[in-house]
Amino acid sequence: MNNKVMGLVLIVFGIILFVWGYDVYSSQEIEANSSIPPLRAWVGMVVGAINVFVGVLKLKSKA
Repeated sequence: MNNKVMGLVLIVFGIILFVWGYDVYSSQEIEANSSIPPLRAWVGMVVGAINVFVGVLKLKSKA
């Protein structure tokens, strides 16, 4: 697969993961049950941000 296509796929997947993680983080169920957001929210946001970062690096790479 071409680096640019792979980079775009990673960016799109990362944005989807980040938005999902943020949605879990800010859901009303979390606030009602406890003040600590679940691990899956943090994992979704962090993995999503990493995917976006790697995707941008792949888009900028020359090879």
